[in-house]
Amino acid sequence: MKSLAELQAIREKMKNTMSMRDEDASGIRVVVGMATCGIAAGARPVLNEFAKLVQEKGLSDRVKVSQTGCIGLCQYEPIVEVFEPGREKVTYIKMDAQKAAEVVERHLEAGHVVEKYTMAKSGLK
Repeated sequence: MKSLAELQAIREKMKNTMSMRDEDASGIRVVVGMATCGIAAGARPVLNEFAKLVQEKGLSDRVKVSQTGCIGLCQYEPIVEVFEPGREKVTYIKMDAQKAAEVVERHLEAGHVVEKYTMAKSGLK
């Protein structure tokens, strides 16, 4: 990085890719656990896949991808929580980039929870 203009360009690019800690209650929020345990379990590629696909599929006007610290269930990392207005939170566990792509397609685009990856399916609700 050589100039302030370069830094601002990078900031704008990332701002368009991912809205960090956006509390917009009118849309869907996808929150990826990015504490040490989540990162060690592979949360970074999961976060990147969600951010990339939400942008590519034109969902960024209604879906915000963000990260959080420890969710408190380290043995189930990487963990992704999906918050939708008027609906119960959905917690996806043991995620990877391939599962993230399926969640984008089936849950975020089509509105169907991918039960086989959820906390509820594992009997941990």
